[in-house]
Amino acid sequence: MQGSRFAFGPFVLDPDAGTLLRNDNPVAVSHRGLKLLAALVGRPGEILAKTELMDAAWPGLTVEEGNLTVQIAQLRKLLGPSAGGGEWIATVPRIGYRFTGAVHRLGGVRRKILPLPDKPSIAVLPFLNIGNDPEQESFADGLTEDLITDLSRMPGLFVIARNSVFAYKGKGIEVQRIAEELGVRYLLEGSARRAAGRVRINAKMIDAASGDHLWAERFDRSLDNIFAVQDEVTSRIVEALLGRLRAPPPRNRPKSLEAYDLCVRARKLMDDSPQVAEEAHLMLARAVDLDPDYAEAYRWLAMNHWMGWVHSGGPTESNRDVALQLARKAVAIDPNDAGCRWVLAYLLAYARDFAEADAQFAKAIELDPNEADTFAALSDITVLAGRIDEGLEHARKAFRLNPFPASWYYLALGQAQYAAEQYEAAIETLRRDETYRTSSRRFLAASLAQLGRLDEARAETELFLVANPRFSTRHWAATEPFRDARTLDHFVDGYRKAGLPA
Repeated sequence: MQGSRFAFGPFVLDPDAGTLLRNDNPVAVSHRGLKLLAALVGRPGEILAKTELMDAAWPGLTVEEGNLTVQIAQLRKLLGPSAGGGEWIATVPRIGYRFTGAVHRLGGVRRKILPLPDKPSIAVLPFLNIGNDPEQESFADGLTEDLITDLSRMPGLFVIARNSVFAYKGKGIEVQRIAEELGVRYLLEGSARRAAGRVRINAKMIDAASGDHLWAERFDRSLDNIFAVQDEVTSRIVEALLGRLRAPPPRNRPKSLEAYDLCVRARKLMDDSPQVAEEAHLMLARAVDLDPDYAEAYRWLAMNHWMGWVHSGGPTESNRDVALQLARKAVAIDPNDAGCRWVLAYLLAYARDFAEADAQFAKAIELDPNEADTFAALSDITVLAGRIDEGLEHARKAFRLNPFPASWYYLALGQAQYAAEQYEAAIETLRRDETYRTSSRRFLAASLAQLGRLDEARAETELFLVANPRFSTRHWAATEPFRDARTLDHFVDGYRKAGLPA
């Protein structure tokens, strides 16, 4: 199914792009819904068991069957009746579902080829878990993410962020196409197996332009030395690309592998529902208990408190103080970690300690010029300071380093486009499925209102208030880190026109 699109009735589904069109107009469908629909239309007329569909939509997770029922019902409502008046998705009692419509497979639409940077560029593809234990999947993912972090700290390299490489996990796409879509010349592939107190890592680096293998090696070590192995793999890659070793400052490594595993699992849950945020909080609190000197656990725990603000409708004084305290502790433990620095910088801006926030952002970029999250967060803060063109440039850098980012990148970009009075561009950004159902709807409503599309704006306002019933423009304006009165007035004007509560 990889690389194909599917046409049925007035719809075109592109699983790779994550889009569903009805008569060339985007249909707002959830991520899980897209996964289910892709599984069904990929095998029209076949009966797909409930377990198979749940594996497609919730890979690696155990969920109740009711979740599948809800998603199927939502899909039926979105699709409406088929041409013959029946349902596109038929229920097979006690077994599963099947897609009843005629499906035509179309050629895939390739993403735009990105130009290569002016320095050696690399993407670390998700390492394969070659053990029989699915519980070790997070170990292989953590290894991938740590290698990305290690490499991105090298100023002579251009390194793609973790979100974007994981978009290719489990997909059999040729390396040349991946390299073109990510805009890099080199790819690192590998596998990992952890068993009986030992770890075995196979890694190879490929020149995507020629298909040649530049370097390949196997590492078989005691599990106690896993972080030393990661350092060794990183140094070999840098040596192969730059011809010399230039070691970055040492990283703070966890003393507990259990704490490490918990942190790897929790950081995947940071951009999700309040219930999942609570699960992440429990994991991170346990990680800190197991290893009180593990900087990254404190960093993500600080962000977890921040996400608590978002989900609860706004920051509380106690949560703000706790989050800032945790971020300061993370930097104190590991002052060389750019991720800890940008989290602290972001929270300092919301505490209106702008001078220290600016200094921490600058230090984060100095430590890791490839940390895409730093530029996305800095875009948000810079726009609210009134430096809108600079904020747009930071957003551009973030998306180049992370072409398949988390939803909050689109919120930051849409906010910057609104501030620049690029309302049509903001609407296009904020209607993307990646961010459409998040709090970014307030910027979408304001953009529509500024164009005089008041009915659409107020519809978006109503939807936003369903998820954010305690929102008020006054509270938002008082808590956001504005440094420019004109920019603040522009946002408040858009909110007023869109009908958001004063």
